[in-house]
Amino acid sequence: MAVSVFDLFKVGIGPSSSHTVGPMRAAYLFCQQLQTRKIIDGVTSIKTELFGSLGHTGRGHGTDKAIILGLSGYQPDKIDPDLIDGIMENVEKQKQIQLSKDSSIDFNAKKHMMFHKRKMLPLHSNGMRFIAFDKDGNELLTKDFYSVGGGFIISHNKLAQKEIVEDATELPYSFNSGEELLELCNKNNLTIAELMYHNEKTWLSKAQINKKLDSLWQVFKACVDRGLNSAGILPGGLKVKRRAPELFQELRDKPQAALRDPLTILDWVNLYALAVSEENAAGGRVVTAPTNGAAGIIPAVLHYYYHFCPDANIQGVRNFILTAGAVGMLYKKNASISGAEVGCQGEVGVACSMAAAGLAAACHESPEHIENAAEIAMEHNLGLTCDPIGGLVQIPCIERNAMGAVKAINAFRMSSKGDGSHWVSLDKVIKTMKITGQDMQSKYKETSRGGLAVNIIEC
Repeated sequence: MAVSVFDLFKVGIGPSSSHTVGPMRAAYLFCQQLQTRKIIDGVTSIKTELFGSLGHTGRGHGTDKAIILGLSGYQPDKIDPDLIDGIMENVEKQKQIQLSKDSSIDFNAKKHMMFHKRKMLPLHSNGMRFIAFDKDGNELLTKDFYSVGGGFIISHNKLAQKEIVEDATELPYSFNSGEELLELCNKNNLTIAELMYHNEKTWLSKAQINKKLDSLWQVFKACVDRGLNSAGILPGGLKVKRRAPELFQELRDKPQAALRDPLTILDWVNLYALAVSEENAAGGRVVTAPTNGAAGIIPAVLHYYYHFCPDANIQGVRNFILTAGAVGMLYKKNASISGAEVGCQGEVGVACSMAAAGLAAACHESPEHIENAAEIAMEHNLGLTCDPIGGLVQIPCIERNAMGAVKAINAFRMSSKGDGSHWVSLDKVIKTMKITGQDMQSKYKETSRGGLAVNIIEC
């Protein structure tokens, strides 16, 4: 099974790839299966059951809204976020969901959506079940799906939709570990980005690849811009104030401050990360990089590269994304990018590692230095828990993105000062992250039953 970088970087809506993007895709796919089986016209209601982490924090993460949108025929990469409130108001008013042009069903959230906090489905902690009924209460179709992080969904141990591209043709440079990746680069005298170009050409021309990479860059920039210019209070009840607009105004109005304090550059990095993370928390359009909860790190480091690194250019941005994608694939294949499975080390930690590698690539470092940068970044995120207060992707998630972005830049700088050799390999740190996640108690895995999510009450 071959994997594309565009499977890992997907455009969606906030606040969570596993709790919003994945469930929305699953609900949409369930309706598609009803149409394929030609039973959609007989459906009068659909019951949705959410298990594990989805049951614990689904409301705070907007899972209920995502499923309603998916059942209504919307997809996360295509829906206009500005239309969502109107769609939800109409569903609430009409007590109906429009499944298709000619088919609608009754919908009452209390009756048709259940959050199971103490039950889990067998394959993953982010499980969901859809059951379609006819007018007599007979089950027409039942399907279980799992949202396994980054917007990926599976069903019955197989991918439920082509989020990972399956292809009979072997990739020219297939790799399953960091060691294999380095060997391929050295043997064929390729950078990691060049190797990824060759693999992506399995499906697209180079011009098409560049067009899609440039499109991701445009979404990253647009998200930062929206975050910089959107003031107010984030939804959810914690009354968290957006900080990016005020910080942006301060940095823009006092450029001379950078002459006195060289660390002002870090203020800009923090600003970029805050802008994206706040936009994500508000349900705006972001790129899963590799998840929504960590969506601010890679665009923040990309902006740092583009605005503060000498000789930055669009090809450097492309190399950044391709290389970050290669590293992200290693985590996806050999560990996890799901906070519900391994804690926030699988989200912020992985994004930090990917960003450090991408920045090293954009700055023309060797494959060995890139691997070292990725390893350093994850090594110092090991054990990071996922403990969102109120089940919202706000505290500590927003600041955690800013910290992850700064840490990624430092990991790159540390690796660039060495010769590329180091004691702990990227493969070993990925394996360690997976084991650490397995040992981590479930209350620290996106359930809001441990850590800051409960102790904040005592502070």
